[in-house]
Amino acid sequence: MNLFTRFAGFLTLLLLLSAPGVAQKSKTKSAIKKLVKEYGAVGLAVAVVKDNQVVYNQSFGKKDLAQKKRLKNDDIFRIASISKSFSATAIMQLVEAGKLSLQDDVSKLIGFTVRNPKFPEETITLKMLLSHTSSLNDSQGYFTLDVINPGKNTNWAGCYSDYAPGGDYRYCNLNFNMVGTIIERFSGERFDQYIVNHVLKPLGVYGGYCIDSLDATKFAMLYEYDSASQKFTAAENAYHPRREEIKNYVTGYSTPVFSPTGGLKISARDLAVYMTMHMNYGSYPAGRIISETSSKEMQTPVNEKSGYGLALHTAGNYIPGKTLTGHTGSAYGLYSSMFFSPEEKFGFVVITNGCNPPQDKTVDSFRAAVMQALYKYRVE
Repeated sequence: MNLFTRFAGFLTLLLLLSAPGVAQKSKTKSAIKKLVKEYGAVGLAVAVVKDNQVVYNQSFGKKDLAQKKRLKNDDIFRIASISKSFSATAIMQLVEAGKLSLQDDVSKLIGFTVRNPKFPEETITLKMLLSHTSSLNDSQGYFTLDVINPGKNTNWAGCYSDYAPGGDYRYCNLNFNMVGTIIERFSGERFDQYIVNHVLKPLGVYGGYCIDSLDATKFAMLYEYDSASQKFTAAENAYHPRREEIKNYVTGYSTPVFSPTGGLKISARDLAVYMTMHMNYGSYPAGRIISETSSKEMQTPVNEKSGYGLALHTAGNYIPGKTLTGHTGSAYGLYSSMFFSPEEKFGFVVITNGCNPPQDKTVDSFRAAVMQALYKYRVE
């Protein structure tokens, strides 16, 4: 057998071995494209982790409709409420460092009194903020701490619900803008810089909260669908730099400027890398972001009815027969999802910068359909 014949045989073998992978990739792409069309998505970015590796990362549709730019894998999104898990991760680091405790009275951490006036003797703890069991609500807003500060707002009592702290679950963005403030007060670093220095950089991923610290050419425009005009409208405020507020920033109080509750900007792939750390209970190739104990506490439901732990919650509605852990986000027309199985070591990141589901479908059914296609072709 001559050299040419051997080489040809080797190439044939390679093609035969790679054919199933190529076929699966083609099926994945075809299935996702069909869903993008069915749900009227402007753009969609997905990433799949299997056995601790990002095995699939693809982008579909448009990044910018006006400029007719296609969405690329390194484009970044304001991921909305998935950001809360980054704040919780930072808190667990500070707890491990002995700088605070989950059972600490928020009043002692935040710098003003935090008490439900209907239950004045009941302490509101840091863990209650992280698990949305604090009895706080967003009725007065959440873009500034003034709304709940008795010294700043005469209607501060409206920030509290009618049940005792720890007695029920109520999703509340104000909880996490307060959490971000506590991170600042006990770390000595500005919130956005703390997350970059202690979570993003160690993981080797690109992102952040401060607009001016990021490459604006990578921002995926977000689109809200207007049913009256039947058109998508660009959400110009999604990436507002808030330079004036930052110029007058008061460390330990102005933190909501960066939106710890929903303001992180990151790509789908880099979010998948972060997700893999939580899938491995705080561990990543170069070491640990948080301890296994801290990571498991984040993933353990505090309120069984909601399944919500500390900025991560369980969900059984995405992959039939599987209970996943993670978080969703929605703002300015964006819908994001990050869900994983720590036991089976797989997970998904699904982000759309705008969609218009059919009348008989919902955004959550879009999330589920995309995850199920990814599970079928990239995980099973």
